[in-house]
Amino acid sequence: MNPTVTTESQRLALRLVGLPIAAALWVLAYSHLTELADLAIGLFGLTRATHLGEALHFFLYDTPKVLLLLTGIVFLMGVIQTFFAPERTRALLAGRRLGVGNAMAAGLGIVTPFCSCSAVPLFIGFVSAGVPLGITFSFLIAAPMINEVALALLLGLFGWKVALLYLGLGLAVAIVAGLIIGQLRMERHLEDWVRAIHAGETAAPSGDDLTWPERLHAGLRHVREIVGRVWPYVLIGIGLGALIHGYVPEDFMAAFMGRDVWWAVPAAVVLGVPMYTNAAGIIPIVEALIGKGAALGTTLAFMMSVIALSAPEILILRKVLKWPLIATFVAVVATGILLVGYVFNLVL
Repeated sequence: MNPTVTTESQRLALRLVGLPIAAALWVLAYSHLTELADLAIGLFGLTRATHLGEALHFFLYDTPKVLLLLTGIVFLMGVIQTFFAPERTRALLAGRRLGVGNAMAAGLGIVTPFCSCSAVPLFIGFVSAGVPLGITFSFLIAAPMINEVALALLLGLFGWKVALLYLGLGLAVAIVAGLIIGQLRMERHLEDWVRAIHAGETAAPSGDDLTWPERLHAGLRHVREIVGRVWPYVLIGIGLGALIHGYVPEDFMAAFMGRDVWWAVPAAVVLGVPMYTNAAGIIPIVEALIGKGAALGTTLAFMMSVIALSAPEILILRKVLKWPLIATFVAVVATGILLVGYVFNLVL
């Protein structure tokens, strides 16, 4: 008997046994993030009523959330890749009519209540599985910008017309932006290590003859390759978001967000980009801003820029995308958001 083969079999068996334990710990940790963050800031003698307490709570909550999502999704995508080679995935999506794949990806984004940074792990997984770049961007835009939580809150606060218009325009931005980015053929502006995965050069082995322990091993290798490269950017991005989340006042933003001047909408978009929260977290701010006299279209443009073009998201994406592709992504999405803001101010 070959001792090398025996040792490898034992390692694979241990991974197979350890997976249920790791999955249980993952679910336990993810389901108690708020309580753990509350406990952590309490140990420092802080509460969320203070700026420092709110910022620290945000960081301690979002950092493990995003890292857990990143690890879990990348692991699953690595396992799935062993069943579907990148060439097969690309061939499946290439057969779709123009825009169908983008619409499917945007629709998936609507039913996944992720903030922008939480959507990045699945974006990376799509790219690593060989999904066309434009389609992955449709998901990346739609996931934070439109979800059932935001729609329900808008419906309750502003009525079905506003909610429906928000859904339609947000979906249009995600689909059209993805189409534009896809037509620009900017795969060369993926980082080299991502482009290698996208091209199948370092993809996990695939085939029907692989055993489950081997598929799980491929998933773990996927996590080491991707999470190991991205996690510092996650910490930097969420740290920036936490500072802004805890310290930027609402009165400052409401002061210039009326509809009387043409530059209010672009100013709101520029102001929103450095900030970071999810759709559910930004809706109360939207309500407060409108209550202080801000125009609905300007406020919604601000909201969309916060959740779809946040600076923390861009910092995380920088590990995956080169600057020309990031700049194109920001420019295309910002243009769509500006149109949404002006349309809302015009019709409402």
